[in-house]
Amino acid sequence: MTGKAYKNKVAVLLIAVTLISGLALPACTGGQPTPPAEEPKTEEPTVAPPAEEPTPPAEEPEVEAPEEEEMVLTVSSQAFQEGDTIPTKYTCQGQDVSPPLAWTEPPAGTQSFALIVDDPDAPGGVFTHWVLWNIPPDTKELPEDMPAQAQLPSGVLQGKNDFGKIGYDGPCPPAGRHRYQFTLYALDQALDLKQGAYKKQVVDAMQGHILAQSRLTGNYQR
Repeated sequence: MTGKAYKNKVAVLLIAVTLISGLALPACTGGQPTPPAEEPKTEEPTVAPPAEEPTPPAEEPEVEAPEEEEMVLTVSSQAFQEGDTIPTKYTCQGQDVSPPLAWTEPPAGTQSFALIVDDPDAPGGVFTHWVLWNIPPDTKELPEDMPAQAQLPSGVLQGKNDFGKIGYDGPCPPAGRHRYQFTLYALDQALDLKQGAYKKQVVDAMQGHILAQSRLTGNYQR
């Protein structure tokens, strides 16, 4: 074989080896695996923000009912002022007559008055000194020294006090200084009670019929 032919044969062999090596390389080395295609990302649905609750309309302020006109009734006496000492004349140490009383215009609808005089400081509890009722509605005063009669010409009825007597019996505390309450009631009706009734009967009959009341308090010590 000539030198030229030998060179051509070597060249052909080199080309063949090169081609074979190029084909076998991926199989020998394993090559780099083709990464799997990425899965398409699933977009989360856009959640709409919750709708704002409608603001409730502002509540209308309650309309306050106008206060009823205060029914004022004031009882007083020319003999003593509120909180003063009751003059001896009107006690068991004096003439023991009832003191004069007067009062202001009563509320509309007044059909009668009732008067109770008692001592809340008595040793045995509240002690009643005078009870009278069915005083006519146009009456504005009681004179001094009211007669101790169960029924007066004007129609006024008197009950028994805790002395067991009809009419007025004045302050006569056994000891210490006591208060004496003159309480006047304006009523929407006359009371259906017989003369000589006791305080409790009068109080029970007045329930639900008192339009106004007023109190004058004096005190006395023997």
